Amino acid sequence: MNYVQLGKTGPSVSTLGLGCMGMSGMYGPSDRADGIATIHAALDAGINLLDTGDFYGMGHNEMLIGEALKGIDRDKVIISVKTGALRDVSGGFNGMDNRPAALKNFVAYSLQRLGVDYIDIYRPARLDQNVPIEDTIGVIADMIKAGYVRHIGLSEVGADTIRRAAAVHPIVDLQIEYSLISRGIEDAILPACRDLGISITAYGVLSRGLISGHWQKGDGQGKGDFRSHSPRFQGENVDRNLALVEALRKIAQDKGVSVAQIAIAWVAAQGADIIPLVGARKVERLEEALGSQGVQLSPADFAAIETAVPKNAAAGGRYPEAMLAHMDSEK
Repeated sequence: MNYVQLGKTGPSVSTLGLGCMGMSGMYGPSDRADGIATIHAALDAGINLLDTGDFYGMGHNEMLIGEALKGIDRDKVIISVKTGALRDVSGGFNGMDNRPAALKNFVAYSLQRLGVDYIDIYRPARLDQNVPIEDTIGVIADMIKAGYVRHIGLSEVGADTIRRAAAVHPIVDLQIEYSLISRGIEDAILPACRDLGISITAYGVLSRGLISGHWQKGDGQGKGDFRSHSPRFQGENVDRNLALVEALRKIAQDKGVSVAQIAIAWVAAQGADIIPLVGARKVERLEEALGSQGVQLSPADFAAIETAVPKNAAAGGRYPEAMLAHMDSEK
């Protein structure tokens, strides 16, 4: 495992991170034992970056990570927490609350559930349209002074918001979706981050399994599964997107690697400041993702991949239109 500094002022992180959301639902039933085993396997392999959100499973994910980290040297793990999303008893989402008083409350609960004294990277999950980003970053900066947080990150915000946030306090990374079929950050967001020395922690590198090479038409359509209402998994979009996967599969086979490995390697190859987050829920999927670390892409490979999966080739948006309308990163 290799390591890089996150942003200009951040910690040293593994060049592959583990996104833990799926261990607490969102993609169908999850298994607690599998989740803990996967976290342990990731740490054993040298992955030190664990990503979660206080609203994943309404606290379940943080408690799962807390259980998995018992007896492990705290300083060897980088815990990234997203906050601010409001949920109801049925699991639905009720907007964002990034008011300073709310974030002080949320961080207290996260520390308790995780069983730690500090959070390495704390970030608003989305922009709260009712709260200036300066206020949100300011209160997290206060948490750093108090010792509860080490660094500040952002998630799914646009270039203007990134610049405003960075003017208040150093930002170590922007967490945002980035994959072969989700390349919207390349136009303005990625250049802004690079101007400011902010890294990218890329989630959705396999587009929620769609370009993993394992997903089959009809999977993931159960109640509570994000893919049951994700445009890319619906109707004619599915067939068009799976055709892209098959084109990518031919390239992967020629290199002797899996579709998932070449898709992850493509993201990682876009720059040392981009760290893919893989949402493995089982050890075997983690092991496959780890294999991407050894995949070297040649100029000919990049050209072939671009031909097979051109920019903007995906059918359907990465989120339902109603959600995209409220995302700062899409404006």
